[in-house]
Amino acid sequence: MPELPEVDALVDFLRPRLIGDFVTRADIAELSLLKTVDPSIDALAGLEITEVARRGKALIIGFDGLDLVCRFARMGWLTWHDTAPSGPIRMGRGPLGMRVRLASGAAVDLIEPGSKKNAAVALVRDLSEVPALASLGPGALSLTVDELAAVLSESTSRIKTVLEDQRIISGLGNAYTDEILHAARLSPFATAKTVDPQALHTAIHEVLDAARTALIGLPPAGIKTAKKRGFSVHGRTGETCPVCGETIAEVSFADKSLQYCPRCQTGGKKLSDRRMDRLLR
Repeated sequence: MPELPEVDALVDFLRPRLIGDFVTRADIAELSLLKTVDPSIDALAGLEITEVARRGKALIIGFDGLDLVCRFARMGWLTWHDTAPSGPIRMGRGPLGMRVRLASGAAVDLIEPGSKKNAAVALVRDLSEVPALASLGPGALSLTVDELAAVLSESTSRIKTVLEDQRIISGLGNAYTDEILHAARLSPFATAKTVDPQALHTAIHEVLDAARTALIGLPPAGIKTAKKRGFSVHGRTGETCPVCGETIAEVSFADKSLQYCPRCQTGGKKLSDRRMDRLLR
């Protein structure tokens, strides 16, 4: 799932290529992708692109009076074409969800591989019309230590859950919360109100700043690959922790998993993995 660092890198790539260009047409290839009907997606034709920005984990492409909001879900992403493909768009086939053709001859595709289609596009006159944006909490990099302390002090939830809740702190997902908790030497199951806000704040900035530095300047096709290379624990179950040499462990859930280092984060203890526990009985 694209998170704050990847979307910031995408914004950095797209801004000089999109701003000042004009849309010639926008085509939807996956009907479930488009979440709004008024204004019609056809209203983009002839409009000048005036801004490219990020809100939480969403990409915003701005026009005079309209905003195109792209939310990528787990598998969605953008593909850039210096020259727009000439072939016809076939509805409901393959990963293509939307293609935006530009007056310069270039094109941008929103793609989502796999059978589950959870990415979303909305064309709105005001960003508050998108519920997911209207309910966003402060950005992960904008919170002060005191603001983070206030957030943590009110919660009895697990710290991993709090960091991923876009209504509380926006921009983070499964991958970078794993990395932040490893950097802060915190168990993902620690109760939020027991966490040292200064240590967590430092880890948030260290991890996200390093990721943004590594990703900004890359084309969209290279961003996801480079993201994975920068991970210390996420997606590295069974590998060696780069800090202490311990074997990285995993907790599996119905639709995702988290990774952590037992020595760095949980005092050497393995966290209960209920799905695996059931399989081993």
